[in-house]
Amino acid sequence: MTVTPQITVSDGRLAVRGRTVLSGVPDNVTAAHASGAGLVDGAFVGATAGEAKSHHVFTFGTLRDCRFMCLFRFKLWWMTQRMGTSGRDVPLETQFILIEVPAAAGNDDGDSEPVYLVMLPLLEGQFRTVLQGNDQDQLQICIESGDKAVQTEQGMNSVYIHAGTNPFDTITQAVKAVEKHMQTFHHREKKKVPSFVDWFGWCTWDAFYTDVTADGVKQGLRSLAEGGAPPRFLIIDDGWQQIGSENKEDPSVAVQEGAQFASRLTGIKENTKFQSEQQEETPGLKRLVEETKKEHGVKSVYVWHAMAGYWGGVKPSAAGMEHYESALAYPVQSPGVTGNQPDIVMDSLSVLGLGLVHPRKVYSFYDELHAYLAACGVDGVKVDVQNIVETLGAGHGGRVALTRAYHRALEASVARNFPDNGCISCMCHNTDMLYSAKQTAVVRASDDFYPRDPASHTVHISSVAYNTLFLGEFMQPDWDMFHVH
Repeated sequence: MTVTPQITVSDGRLAVRGRTVLSGVPDNVTAAHASGAGLVDGAFVGATAGEAKSHHVFTFGTLRDCRFMCLFRFKLWWMTQRMGTSGRDVPLETQFILIEVPAAAGNDDGDSEPVYLVMLPLLEGQFRTVLQGNDQDQLQICIESGDKAVQTEQGMNSVYIHAGTNPFDTITQAVKAVEKHMQTFHHREKKKVPSFVDWFGWCTWDAFYTDVTADGVKQGLRSLAEGGAPPRFLIIDDGWQQIGSENKEDPSVAVQEGAQFASRLTGIKENTKFQSEQQEETPGLKRLVEETKKEHGVKSVYVWHAMAGYWGGVKPSAAGMEHYESALAYPVQSPGVTGNQPDIVMDSLSVLGLGLVHPRKVYSFYDELHAYLAACGVDGVKVDVQNIVETLGAGHGGRVALTRAYHRALEASVARNFPDNGCISCMCHNTDMLYSAKQTAVVRASDDFYPRDPASHTVHISSVAYNTLFLGEFMQPDWDMFHVH
């Protein structure tokens, strides 16, 4: 019995069930149907070039007259949605597209219902793929390694395409087909979701920002309880760690605004704001966690740390941190992200550098940090500023290789130290992470909540809702913070 594939690339067009989706498909674009029972609805698309480079842009074909919703990175850290009908409406750094393909005019096959097509740009070897459009309505495939020494002439499985009649089912089927093909990540259904997702929680960020103290945490818990909403889940956000500012005496350093983002971690324990003046044997963080659980009814406590330790990484010269083999690295953004929006974090780190723990030492770093936190009664971590790793791939095999090394180390440490799979991923909306996460089950789903900017609140909610269509296949979406009455 011959099974006819739903998706075909021939005669210069990409079609689904005979309906044209892309016209003008070049000869160097190839398609291979997914293997396995039930996968006739899917195909892998790739392209070849005449020379090896670390960055390629291939023409995929012309997209017109098909409604779509796509998710793209408008910042280094975050995705949001855009709708359109033609190739020029597809932004740079698009990581997901859902296309509604209408029945062709004069179609006499009796099928007038739309077909939905999901396009997922993938990771292949050391290369990452995104989609983008141009002003000729051409959809383009962009692949890059993030390391000029890591080059290729082709990407044969760069994009996965899946077709179906129900858009939500089609998305799920597409991600599961990619899971089977890549074997580098797990679908959300296979992951242990931490128990805190069922509890009302409070994060200290909007209340204190980096000025958080032990007394402030206790004050906030009392305030919420007095208001009739005692939280059962607590996140102690940025502000609890030992950090050191960069030396500002260097006259060649011109960046002043945002220089705090180049501060580096100088120790794994809590800073003096969380330590007792009585020099007690019990760490201040441990006393605080014990009090929140015994006196305030908190069931689970998480603390914040950046993927690289702190915003500016680890201070290489700090006493007790030398064994992590950290060295200054200077972030380089991928071509698609550069210029989307100015970023004060990147501006600062590009000048002052980031103390990057060597990938062969990063598990030891995470394990020492997490073991200390676990000994203090902490149940998990919110791991922020994750996408900075993609900018540091030069000399480490590229962005995919470095991101995967860091995530494998992170997940191994979380598994060892936090039995409830206690990890929230944040500032992490790149497919380098999504297609490398076998264990992490919760993801921040949008840009920050800005409590003093009412115009941003609707945008915040809508971005979470649309991002969830894609992110929710990998992890439980976290809707970030809200102000309540």
